[in-house]
Amino acid sequence: MSEETTNEATLNDERATRLARRQAIIDAGGNPYPEHCDVTDHVADLAARYAELGEDDADEQTHTVAGRIRAKRGQGKVAFVVLQDATDKMQLFCRIDNLGQEGMAALRKMDLGDVIEATGSMMRTKRGELSLAPTSVRLLSKSVRPLPEKFHGLSDKETRYRQRYVDLIVNDDVRETFRKRSAIVSAFRRYMEADEYMEVETPILQTIQGGATAKPFITHFNALDQECFLRIATELPLKRLLVGGFERVYEIGRIFRNEGMDQTHNPEFTSMEAYRAYSDLEGMKELAEGVIKAANAAIGNPEQIEYQGQTIDLSGTWPSVPMTKVVSNALGLEVDLDTPVERLVELCHENKIETKSEWGAGKLIAELYDEIGEPSLVNPTFVVDYPVEVSPLAKRYEDEPRLTHRFELVIAGHEYANAFSELNDPVDQAERFRAEIAERDSGDDEAMQFDADYVRALEYGMPPAGGIGIGIDRVVMLLTNQPSIRDVLLFPHMKPEAGAKNGAAEAKAAEEAAAGAKGGAYAANKQPTLDLSKVAIEPLFEDYVDFDTFSRSDFRAVKVKACEAVKKSKKLLNFTLDDGTGADRTILSGIHAFYEPEDLVGKTLVAITNLPPRAMMGIDSCGMLLSAIHTEDGEERLNLLQLDDSIPAGAKLY
Repeated sequence: MSEETTNEATLNDERATRLARRQAIIDAGGNPYPEHCDVTDHVADLAARYAELGEDDADEQTHTVAGRIRAKRGQGKVAFVVLQDATDKMQLFCRIDNLGQEGMAALRKMDLGDVIEATGSMMRTKRGELSLAPTSVRLLSKSVRPLPEKFHGLSDKETRYRQRYVDLIVNDDVRETFRKRSAIVSAFRRYMEADEYMEVETPILQTIQGGATAKPFITHFNALDQECFLRIATELPLKRLLVGGFERVYEIGRIFRNEGMDQTHNPEFTSMEAYRAYSDLEGMKELAEGVIKAANAAIGNPEQIEYQGQTIDLSGTWPSVPMTKVVSNALGLEVDLDTPVERLVELCHENKIETKSEWGAGKLIAELYDEIGEPSLVNPTFVVDYPVEVSPLAKRYEDEPRLTHRFELVIAGHEYANAFSELNDPVDQAERFRAEIAERDSGDDEAMQFDADYVRALEYGMPPAGGIGIGIDRVVMLLTNQPSIRDVLLFPHMKPEAGAKNGAAEAKAAEEAAAGAKGGAYAANKQPTLDLSKVAIEPLFEDYVDFDTFSRSDFRAVKVKACEAVKKSKKLLNFTLDDGTGADRTILSGIHAFYEPEDLVGKTLVAITNLPPRAMMGIDSCGMLLSAIHTEDGEERLNLLQLDDSIPAGAKLY
């Protein structure tokens, strides 16, 4: 029998014993989960108040504390119990003279992990231990599942993250980390309020993907039959408030990005974004430095802190260094925006960085910075002078339009804040949104969409402003010396446990089954038409095509047997199709921005099947899937033609 099997069997035996004790209490007319408790004191307060209590001193006051049994020993007329509440641990010195026979009998039946109430007076034992001598002990909540074994504890990180409630019970340092997190967030708010910023709330459900470069989560709003994004940033709604007349606004809230997880990334995280009218990048530097130093002081840290084996100096005024200088220092040779693109491509390849032919000098330098520049910075540094290609919302330099007024705050090789002198020219903003659309068309599903309402807001006039976003979770990691973002999130996202049911997946399957029963089982578009009044279509062709030419195109119904994203392409999907011939047909289509591949499996589509093979990403595409294309608010929208599933594969369309 394996150790894991043995442990599980032991747990089940112990759990069965505790369940039996619970039932025995109920059978005897008791309640193992009473409704009310009158707590008068907390352990830490009593320890401070009676720190000087002597062995012979008498405490004439009665105190009631409540908490969890963490240790228990003793027999006969005396028992020692260690009680842990939200503030600390304290010994209960339990004597039969105080509790009586019945009270001691009930105490002996209590288990480690039980939540109890104890009422009594303070004393100091002969061994010098400050203790509460209870005259009554009452069970408040029966623990039917035992806590982790004392010496091995709860050390497996996967289990700790998944069962954070147990992690908090048994690991004092974990509880302390989250107390500090609360103090840090509170310090952020106090600092912002002292600087006359107004805290606001903006929508989490949004219809336009904007404010950052990231892949969003998509959800369906049933009441409006509308696809929505969970917000990837709070930037654009907050800047609308500057247009509306507020001068200083901020929001601390959850952000959602449908991206990978690693030491510094979680799909949902907390950020603070702040915007100040009539300010600029220098004002945002003062804000970033000030609020992080205030948070550090709030948890009692010195200005020199240790982070994962590195000493970080938070004192003084933090320096500003241009991105090109950071990259040059990391490379050991000078580069700038005038360095030939061919040379920058060579440097990227030498550092194992993939490039695209359409990238200019600014984008290539930004890639070098991300890979080798940022990791080289240890002490707080404002990296400034970002290329316009990677800063679609920042204001350009008047004397150097290739650069923008933007900084990222980097500490210990990681970004902690991102700030801009905000772009408030509506014409320039619209042009940059169009450039983002071009990026989406080339396969970048993280590029922003065209936000016509935001451009309209800017047309009313937004004052010059500075704006900043600060990652709260990373700040907490830094100030509490935690290696992973999961160590500072109470409930980080986890894969389902083996055998566990996924409620969201079940709900989606039920919804799809219901839709199929109604004859509406079509794959959902990630970017559906939102407002038919804004739809624009291409002019009809004026030139005629003769009927014989047209009739040579073979339109067929095809069934999707498999569909997957093409590696190294953000745009292409690879379809394996049943065209009725008995042989699989492969067709590649650039529609990943609109459909998830798994949603298309089993669907019936329309394809032209007699086109010559065309190589795409090294794969022969044998035909073309048909879609309906229009524009909405200047952005291209695509709807894949889908047929009723009752139409057989290979059926010819006339």
